[in-house]
Amino acid sequence: MNFLQIVVEALRSMNANRLRTVLTMLGIIIGITSVVLLLALGTSMQGFIGKELEQLGTNMLFVVPGGDRSGGQRARVDAVPVLTMQDAAAMNRLPSLVGAAPVLQANFNLAVGNETTNTAVRGITPTMFKIRNWKLEQGTLFSDADVHAAARMVIIGRKLADQFFYKVDPLGKFIRIENVAFQVVGVLHGEGKQVDGGEDLSELVLVPISAARANLIRGAVADSVHYIVAQGRSGLALPDGIADINDTLRDRHHIKYEQPDDFHIENLASFAETAQKISTGIAALLGLIGAISLIVGGIGIMNIMLVSVTERTREIGIRMAIGAKPRDVLWQFLTEAVVICLAGGAVGILLATGTASLITAHSKFGVWVSPREVLVACGFSSLVGVFFGFYPARRASVLLPVECLRYE
Repeated sequence: MNFLQIVVEALRSMNANRLRTVLTMLGIIIGITSVVLLLALGTSMQGFIGKELEQLGTNMLFVVPGGDRSGGQRARVDAVPVLTMQDAAAMNRLPSLVGAAPVLQANFNLAVGNETTNTAVRGITPTMFKIRNWKLEQGTLFSDADVHAAARMVIIGRKLADQFFYKVDPLGKFIRIENVAFQVVGVLHGEGKQVDGGEDLSELVLVPISAARANLIRGAVADSVHYIVAQGRSGLALPDGIADINDTLRDRHHIKYEQPDDFHIENLASFAETAQKISTGIAALLGLIGAISLIVGGIGIMNIMLVSVTERTREIGIRMAIGAKPRDVLWQFLTEAVVICLAGGAVGILLATGTASLITAHSKFGVWVSPREVLVACGFSSLVGVFFGFYPARRASVLLPVECLRYE
């Protein structure tokens, strides 16, 4: 028998036992759907995390007051850990940095008419827009002159603009922050989580740092800030920027050689690396869970094929009596197993693609089935068919025709 005849005979046998074929395929359909969907989820999750981290910028550094507690160091007992505007100005002069922006931050009540909310307000300098690559949907950015004048102006995210000024142009309108009126001069473009607080970009409230100090946040130390955001220059090793910041601040804070730092530098690149490792591990785990489902389906195929061999013993004997060779019987049963797996795989891929489309349509997290997942599923289903179909096929091929014809 040639290959085409073997395939035709396999299809005829499957058609003659439709219910058994469908039940056998069911395990493979569930397994392939699980493999494709879970692999797609893992890949999409990695892409989502990578996109979020790219938006934040992996060359970002956050300098906060206080020593590195994870290293077991204690801050100096003779000084209160503080970062100042002058520290940020000194960091801005470092050639290894694009810039450094000081930040004052606290939660306040915001109100427009009867609409109120409580959210974080950040006092910043114009440098922040450059290093964070924040763009405006409408309006104008702060200038150095605005910071020098402590102008009471505010830039808000799109979500807050829609909340306070629904279907109304927010520019020129006023928002009361703790009963202090700030004029809206701009609306931020885009959305996405921000690492320095966790708020969404569309929910940010930004005011000049001098206006925040004069009207909202009064620190115990003059010109103190809550933290400083810095960006390393592309093409330079980020550790060089960290070393420059460390040397500059230790010198400015008069920290002796044997004393620990009274500040801590958080490297976003390390967060990105950790997040990617975690997402890769989760993706591998999801793929493993799907593979287990497929293996369970393969065991079901082997059981059904063994039953099929028993039921078709007389048929096998007749085929061998009229000239069929053992390898023809082997290939016929093996082909049946592989065809069942491939057919179940095709249905499983369609179900996984449909489920992924539903998830994408009804959530912010997009799941896409790529050709790689489809190829993996097809290859895996073929291997399952060969692996779990070989033993029943082999068992059928070694039966003796005389014994088969005696079987009732």
